[in-house]
Amino acid sequence: MAIADRHKSLSEAKLWKLCPFWQSGTASSSSSSTQNLHSQNPSNQNGGVTSNNRASKTVSSVARSLFPTRRRLRLDPTNSLYFPYEPGKQVRSAIRIKNTSRSHVAFKFQTTAPKSCYMRPPGGILAPRESLIATVFKFVEHPENNEKQVDQKSKGKFKIMSLKVKEGMDYIPELFDEQKDQVTVEQILHVVFLDLERSSRALEKLKRQLAEADASLETRKKPLADTGPRVVGEGLVIDEWKERREKYLALQQVEAIDSV
Repeated sequence: MAIADRHKSLSEAKLWKLCPFWQSGTASSSSSSTQNLHSQNPSNQNGGVTSNNRASKTVSSVARSLFPTRRRLRLDPTNSLYFPYEPGKQVRSAIRIKNTSRSHVAFKFQTTAPKSCYMRPPGGILAPRESLIATVFKFVEHPENNEKQVDQKSKGKFKIMSLKVKEGMDYIPELFDEQKDQVTVEQILHVVFLDLERSSRALEKLKRQLAEADASLETRKKPLADTGPRVVGEGLVIDEWKERREKYLALQQVEAIDSV
């Protein structure tokens, strides 16, 4: 038994001595095989990078679609347009639109009932933090069953869209067709009728906004105040009619010289 144990221990010692060489040889062979694999297949590396870029782009586009679009406009009311219920008459509603972004923003109205509804203004451009009150006109038809449709949503809807524009641009509706990818749908507004015989917060608010819209319209209609004759330099007064006459006489003299 002692002799057998001695032979066993000697064999184990020889095995441990050989293990370091076997490990290093294995590591070197594996690294060399890996290098050969990469050197033989450079196209696979490039293909992998391209596929990774495509995957990252796809993921980013999906992420953008999942996140809600940042609004440029603040609307008041936010979800509905309130109209007084008067069948057979044209009634009005009002909505405040404010640009909450740091850039100039164009807005545009659209409606599902263009024959019976129109907006004033139908669109425009707002500077940063600028606001206005738009007036919406609608013809109220008589109900088929002769029942009041107050406090109920009508089939008509309004859509407000926005578009970021550069400062100094003039508003034209075609902007929204030319830059469809940049257009944001701010809100879909439903039509709600209010009973004039019953007092409500919505009705009182509508009256205030309509009065403010009328006052703003009258201000825009007023002609600019006459500031009097223009003063140039140190108290030199120039009569505009005299200036026009002098230009006219000078032009006549030039034409007379040319005819000679």
